[in-house]
Amino acid sequence: MLNVLLVDDHSIVRSGLKLLLRDSFPSVKTDEASNGNIALKKITADHYDLIVLDITLPNTDALGLISRIITQRPDAKILLFSMVSDYASIKRYIKLGVKGYVNKNSEDDDILYAIKAVLNGKRYVSQEIMEAILDDKYFSGSDNPFDLLTEREFEIARRILAGDNLTTIAQTLNIHTSTVGTHKSKVFDKLKVSNIIELMELAKAHQLI
Repeated sequence: MLNVLLVDDHSIVRSGLKLLLRDSFPSVKTDEASNGNIALKKITADHYDLIVLDITLPNTDALGLISRIITQRPDAKILLFSMVSDYASIKRYIKLGVKGYVNKNSEDDDILYAIKAVLNGKRYVSQEIMEAILDDKYFSGSDNPFDLLTEREFEIARRILAGDNLTTIAQTLNIHTSTVGTHKSKVFDKLKVSNIIELMELAKAHQLI
């Protein structure tokens, strides 16, 4: 029996994936989680052949969640299924150990292809991400200044770039606003920027936005 965990905060997305899986696999069991805490509890209690994971979950630090999953289950097969499509973020998740990425806008056939590839021990990324990887001579190095950030710092930088204020980030990540402010200062120091405009310019130069 194929055991799959669907982690997404939208029930309609989980329902659609369940139908797609049931139509394509004769024997499949699906579990669901709407946020990172629920997902971790289920992963601790059960073994899943595949974890299909959105990376914009409420009250969830996506990088931290993936790190904890891989720490608990080093052999976990994680397929990112998200609207997030910036190369720098996907690159960081790949380096953490996720096995694949497919955009939510993809056709059903492409989503199934990605699922089957990851289940068969292969890696899968969409064509545009693969082209960016091939063009990135620093993929395996650390010349990108964003690689200097810790996982929490990178997550906060990404949310700042998305337009979230400190209070919203604190609520999303379930930490104090002052803690977010401290991380923001560290981000700016490490990246050698003094304001959000400079941060955005640096992010554009390194394909983060």
